[in-house]
Amino acid sequence: MSVRGFGVAAGLEPAIAEPLAARCAMLGYTSMWSNDHPAASGLETLASFGAAVPGIDLGVAVLPLDRHSPESIADRVLNLGLAPERLWIGVGAGFSDKPLTRMREALPALRVALPGVRLVLAAMGPKMCALAGSAYDGAFLNWITPDFAATARGHVHAGAEEAGRQPPPVLGYVRAAVGTDAEDRLGKEEGFYRDLHDGYRNHFNRLDEPEGTVGVATDNRYAAQAALERYDALDVVVVRGLASANIEAMSALAEATAPGGTESRNPR
Repeated sequence: MSVRGFGVAAGLEPAIAEPLAARCAMLGYTSMWSNDHPAASGLETLASFGAAVPGIDLGVAVLPLDRHSPESIADRVLNLGLAPERLWIGVGAGFSDKPLTRMREALPALRVALPGVRLVLAAMGPKMCALAGSAYDGAFLNWITPDFAATARGHVHAGAEEAGRQPPPVLGYVRAAVGTDAEDRLGKEEGFYRDLHDGYRNHFNRLDEPEGTVGVATDNRYAAQAALERYDALDVVVVRGLASANIEAMSALAEATAPGGTESRNPR
């Protein structure tokens, strides 16, 4: 069974992020994650998680290298007091020209700037997945179906085999909403990404799935658990929570999608 992390959008207030991390740790999540965007720092959100649960793994997915240099990432990690051995740092090409070349050539500088940090490559296409398998510490997938995850895992493993190394883990965001408005939440989030840029447009065209269906949207936790278990091609399923940014809503979602589904399978 895949292990699970819990992810949020960057910028979650510390007064919410800290108790949420503590609750997720109690529920059995092994890592807490944030994305990163120009208006909010994913690494700052990780610092809030780490303040509440010093021993939990922390991940950001992803830091695009058209906005972040290896040196600036390292400075931020140091200034925030983030422990390198606990970090997963996902990196991507952003809007860079020749993204595959950019990510291949960026790795040595990332290794020098961030020793001890697990570097995972944001991968959607076969070549980027193979590069993750051949050189990075993991592949990080986004907006995926279970079938796509399985295919991508094959490309990661093929890249590792060609490079003569053990395949690294495959991680990925699975958007999840649970409740009466779940389909609306997933549809709104997915609709934004579908037309964000050519990379996402091409990716969703490859998926060829109806809009509002790439992820988990259900009104009950039993169905949510069943849907998440289908992502067994991922070594780490990062549940990306689609809920209101308050502790009650986020905690309820974390409980509904908790690893092992203990609470959902043993109703009182």
